[in-house]
Amino acid sequence: MESTASAPGKAILFGEHAVVFGQPAIAVAVDKRAQIIVRKGKEKYTTVRSADLGVHADLDLFNNNCIIKKGKSGIINYILESLLMAHDGSSLDIELKMEMPIGAGLGSSAAVTVATLAALDNFHEKEINISSLAKKAHNVEIKVQGAASPLDTAVSTYGGLVYLSEKSEVIPLDADLENSLVIGYTSQRGNTGKMVESVHLRRDRHPEIMDPVIESVGKITREARKILSNNHHNNFKLNHDTEYTGSNLGESNLGELMNINHGLLDAMGVNTLELSQMVYKARQAGAQGAKITGAGGGGSIIAYCPGKILEVLNALQQSENAIKADFSKEGVIIQ
Repeated sequence: MESTASAPGKAILFGEHAVVFGQPAIAVAVDKRAQIIVRKGKEKYTTVRSADLGVHADLDLFNNNCIIKKGKSGIINYILESLLMAHDGSSLDIELKMEMPIGAGLGSSAAVTVATLAALDNFHEKEINISSLAKKAHNVEIKVQGAASPLDTAVSTYGGLVYLSEKSEVIPLDADLENSLVIGYTSQRGNTGKMVESVHLRRDRHPEIMDPVIESVGKITREARKILSNNHHNNFKLNHDTEYTGSNLGESNLGELMNINHGLLDAMGVNTLELSQMVYKARQAGAQGAKITGAGGGGSIIAYCPGKILEVLNALQQSENAIKADFSKEGVIIQ
């Protein structure tokens, strides 16, 4: 038997890090996916291979042991924890295909985790409950990272544009962000667990200063939700083939909120010179707003640039990697 599942990556528009402290966040699924193929194993151990990542590992599920034969263990840890949660321990052959870079703030670990759990449930002929799948995937990320927001796994599971409330409620937003987003990513990769811990430590050292910063990010996110909801209510659709006028629906305000959010992320200590340079290049090329997306410390920025997609892409690609962030309405897909 063969079971295949895939899940999209994500980009956080607003609220990273603050979400760990109970503030809301908004994220969008992007059309770069992780695919997991599960087959019955022929060897003693479960094998995991990825030609895209140059990884080969043997997993001893009964002793919770990972033997790396090629590449690095990072993403394998999420597959191992998923197997310990949702598999009976018998040997499997697992193939991982990746369309997104690892450690670039695009939710690669969440996408791999969601796809792995879905493929395993399908392999065992279990009924798949989307809400339960998102919760299980979040638990896997907590075990691997020590701390994690449910946002990444929610977006990889549900797809589309997602508002995560203060109570961790997943609320889909119907705004259309096609032809408006560009993601730039550096060769320097961030470490989500370390960045989350560093923000916690800074907040513990300076609670009277950092608490208002975190609360301000929450206020920005709530305001951004209003703008996005109003855009949908007015049937507004961004199209980079149409000249942008910034006329009547608060689009420029959305970009301004992204710029403010970026400044607050800098105050949290997760910015780098390379990320900051990309943010300013994107703005100079015509982006209405640009900010870190994800944990920071390396990784990615996201630029909101309706009508200026090509200009921003070209500007970022002169020194770093950049892609158009195609909007994905589909979440996890099981085949």
